[in-house]
Amino acid sequence: MKARSRIKHILTTTLATALLLAVPVQAHHSFAMYDLKITKVFTGVVTRVDPAPNHLAIFFAPMNAERTNVERDANGEPLAWTVEMGGSAQMARQGITVNAFPRGAIFSVGLHPLRSGNNAGSREGGLFKCPDKKPPEPGKHCDSVEGHTALGNAPLPEPTE
Repeated sequence: MKARSRIKHILTTTLATALLLAVPVQAHHSFAMYDLKITKVFTGVVTRVDPAPNHLAIFFAPMNAERTNVERDANGEPLAWTVEMGGSAQMARQGITVNAFPRGAIFSVGLHPLRSGNNAGSREGGLFKCPDKKPPEPGKHCDSVEGHTALGNAPLPEPTE
């Protein structure tokens, strides 16, 4: 009887351990890396979209205030920014996909920048896509362009700087 009880205990412990190890771990970073006190609003040109499962990211070059070209660094290279959003499946339900934002698409977005000073941030508010090859008027954003597409059910936030 003792041997049978010990085998039952070993089997129960093994099964419980296997079940605990089978449960997926859902790790997620905090928003501490973003400066939530600062909101920047950009109108930019898509350079690529990374549809990672945890966070969809749109890489873009911000447009100049005149909306005639992209901003450039001291070497004449386009500035590069990244806006990070929710998971790809969640963003797809809002219409934000690789196919909806091809290279060259013009869009406007608000974001909270990284505290590190790197050119990236977490999306804040709605996202607006301009009609194909139709940038907004100088100083304005895609939400002001007739025929724009609104994604995310929120307005563009007010910039804080």
